Amino acid sequence: MRFGLLGPANGDLAGLARCAEFLLNSVRVTRAIYLGDDDALEDTVALWAESLVGPNTSDEGIWERALPVVATGTPDQLETFVRAERDRLRLKSLECLPPEQLRTIEMFGDRVAVLIHDKALLNEDDIYSATFLIYGRSTSPLVKRIGPRWFLTPGPIGCTGGGCAVLDDPGDEVIGTVYDSEGRVFASETMAVRRSPRVSVRR
Repeated sequence: MRFGLLGPANGDLAGLARCAEFLLNSVRVTRAIYLGDDDALEDTVALWAESLVGPNTSDEGIWERALPVVATGTPDQLETFVRAERDRLRLKSLECLPPEQLRTIEMFGDRVAVLIHDKALLNEDDIYSATFLIYGRSTSPLVKRIGPRWFLTPGPIGCTGGGCAVLDDPGDEVIGTVYDSEGRVFASETMAVRRSPRVSVRR
């Protein structure tokens, strides 16, 4: 699984759009979560969807959008229509933290990741159960191991060296990579985790 992270926009919707486009179309993440505490991602996705298919961006509106193309469109226009609709559906891969808690839990194999806007709100259960503690509120990007746990933040959109990050889970280990808003790698770490030995009992 390839999982994207978007730092808080702090009003920079253009920068957020660049980072989101990079994660979706260049890095090809499966999903991406926005770690801010505002409506910036919803606003960005709404504008992006409208630029692709027009003012009616709903799933139900596809029939209205398709009718003139199917009726009188050329093969090139039909191909353009299908491509735009696929790109619109791909925007559903961009998600926000649940607004009521601004935190969520994801699994990477058998390892728990807690994603939260403000790391100051992490509680003992979060820290005890998680291998990866991922947060949004910060001034700069960070990938750091403390004891058996990894702390990661992409930093806010537009900060030096940061703005978005990717967690890649190709096998036994997770690779965390932080990118700036131009898609340049700032830091990449193999987030190695010591696993508990398995104990089997023979009868």
